[in-house]
Amino acid sequence: MSHPLLLKGFEVELFTGRGDGTVVGCSAAAARDLEGFVTEPDQRNLEYTTPPDASYHRQLALLLEPRQRLRPWLHKRGLTLLPGSTLSLGDSQHFERSDPRNPYHGYIEATYGTRVVTASVHINLGLEGMEALFAGLRLLRCEASLLLALSACSPFLDGRITGVHSQRWLQFPLTPAQVPLFRDHGHFIAWMEEQLRLGTMQNVRHLWTSVRPNGDDRPHDLNRLEIRICDLIADPELLLAVTAFIELRLLQLLADLPGNDPLLASSLTLEALATLADANDRAVARSSLDAQLRHWRDGRPLQARRWIESNLADLQPLAQTMGLEQQLAPLQAILRDGNQAMRWLALAHQGQSIATILQAETRQLERKETELLEALATDGIRPLG
Repeated sequence: MSHPLLLKGFEVELFTGRGDGTVVGCSAAAARDLEGFVTEPDQRNLEYTTPPDASYHRQLALLLEPRQRLRPWLHKRGLTLLPGSTLSLGDSQHFERSDPRNPYHGYIEATYGTRVVTASVHINLGLEGMEALFAGLRLLRCEASLLLALSACSPFLDGRITGVHSQRWLQFPLTPAQVPLFRDHGHFIAWMEEQLRLGTMQNVRHLWTSVRPNGDDRPHDLNRLEIRICDLIADPELLLAVTAFIELRLLQLLADLPGNDPLLASSLTLEALATLADANDRAVARSSLDAQLRHWRDGRPLQARRWIESNLADLQPLAQTMGLEQQLAPLQAILRDGNQAMRWLALAHQGQSIATILQAETRQLERKETELLEALATDGIRPLG
């Protein structure tokens, strides 16, 4: 395979709080004091992005560098970074505005309330050419549920077990409520212009769906796909493993567009595929790797875990060629031991409190970041400076 690795970058949303797992917002102050951090409408969300870079090794350093600057700032205030994608020990009954004077923040609060107060990671992968980009969009929309199955980490809300694995995805207001699988670039432009005219979207960014086209001048100038369905993947190595899984799937698509494009390779209509994809997403939000899904090729039922295993097996030769075998390795532990939501729920059912679970995970995350920084330093890479 001669195709080079794709440019990739991340938008990482985090919750901040105390070591006991209680969410405490500070994004306005952090964004004021630290370069590279931005606010969301609710101040309990803090976000940073990494610049586009094809190298997984460099992206690891880029993911860690902002946290290396943020953690001392947080520690001075008795705060830390919290795992999970919902207000596990927070208060979802009220909105904490980061900028009370911002009218768009006011619109978000009035329209959606705390349904939008979640943490996640958005994965951007660059694709050149509209044919490839929209084929990739169709494929990832139809397989987005698999990415949520790997990343689900929001089984708690307001100190209680919700009964689902991704409370975030079930509560977050998908907008517009129905998004088609786009035939081509022209279809996307016409559809978005219609949504803006109808008011179902407030602006070109107001497309909150599992996967969307992205670029400098949407909907016209597009150069990447943004995967939005994942819960927060706080472990940078696991985040890069999920990214490698996505990238290899896209490279496989580029090598065989007819055979892997749902527009051409499915027995279902585009309308039926959109319905199927959304139903799969909801099923995975409820039970993640154990969810019963339907495959986009012909609608046949299969378990999410088995679908991922099948895709990984098919991708193995390409992963070897691209030198990404080791990059994928963390996914095997997820398939074997369960994702974060499944592990947390197992501990809760054994009698551990949500606070105890979050405390242990918070400490483990900080230890993992320290280990990764030490490994980068050994390799001669300095995330700072």
